[in-house]
Amino acid sequence: MKKITIKYITSTISSKELLELKEMLKEKENQELFKDYVKDYYDVHAVLNKPDVDKAFDKLWKEIEKQKPSRQLFFPMWFKYAAAAVLVLMFSLSYYLINNKEQAEVKHSVVETGTPGFNKAILTLEDGSNIVLEKGQPYNAAKVTSNGEQIIYDKKDENHILYNYLTVPRGGRFEVELADGTRVWLNSDSKLKYPVSFKSGTTREVELVYGEAYFDVSSSKNHNGASFKVRSKLQEVEVLGTEFNLKAYKDDISVYTTLVEGEVSVKNEAFKEVLDPGYQSVVVGEREVIDVRTVNVYNEIAWKEGIFSFRDKPLKEIMKSLSRWYDVDILIKNKELEDIRFNGVLSKTMTLEEILIPIKRNTNLKYKLYDKKIIIE
Repeated sequence: MKKITIKYITSTISSKELLELKEMLKEKENQELFKDYVKDYYDVHAVLNKPDVDKAFDKLWKEIEKQKPSRQLFFPMWFKYAAAAVLVLMFSLSYYLINNKEQAEVKHSVVETGTPGFNKAILTLEDGSNIVLEKGQPYNAAKVTSNGEQIIYDKKDENHILYNYLTVPRGGRFEVELADGTRVWLNSDSKLKYPVSFKSGTTREVELVYGEAYFDVSSSKNHNGASFKVRSKLQEVEVLGTEFNLKAYKDDISVYTTLVEGEVSVKNEAFKEVLDPGYQSVVVGEREVIDVRTVNVYNEIAWKEGIFSFRDKPLKEIMKSLSRWYDVDILIKNKELEDIRFNGVLSKTMTLEEILIPIKRNTNLKYKLYDKKIIIE
């Protein structure tokens, strides 16, 4: 229920899943779960004083009833208003909900700069040729197929190993299913190196050249006990079958590994740490020590579900995330603003200006939008 509810809220639900949700919501217990997940997801109980979630649910249910099955994604306006409202200053500033007047203002002031990203990537084959992958542009070859949103490799073992690269530019995202059944979601500005096929009985290895990726690893039980390794700058991650998030951007000095399910070991030249679910390892620059800490896993992997989730995040870090997704350069001229911290949960389907307006209203900061560039003063 939680997964399918999040997919509905974030406009990533498929036609088949929408029908499944409809069936689930026929049960009273699931209706209550649905409402609870909505409240938790958007922190609505903090945004609104005693919100009428029942009324919102009735409206949503009518919307589901009248929709015909299709690939179209649905995004109820009630959720969009709630999402736009949640980004607020952490301390003395109060939460608020954008009213109709402000919604109209946003609608008319949005410019082309800062439109949301979408599914796109560049596939580099063994011979060095590049294939542009985008939604609506299918690609088919002997060992690989793509519908423009994900790429899937044939599940065959071969002795001669060939490698491909999948590069996701800024303003993009993409999913790849490797030959062993492992699924990898790549965030904006990321690059993955992987074999077209895996040799039976040997360690399965891929490399996150840079960027951020979520791995759902096919269990070693399905591959004669062969483990799975992910190499990145500063470290190596080894798993037997699990889900984890790896963040290793070029412009970040640290590498973050967050375990969702199962067990992984993170090691560098000097140390090795084993992570349990809910823990994150941090390798900073050239330091040999691997720091381990507990984290809110959802905040670390929300990007995969089409969500920005900021918890006590400084403005500088938020702007990094926004610049990658909206493919813009963001310059904060007033360095005192960089450490202001925010809480927020927003949809990545919103335009950049829709996200910046709540920040502007709460901080009185000024910003100017140019072609592919934003200056915050």
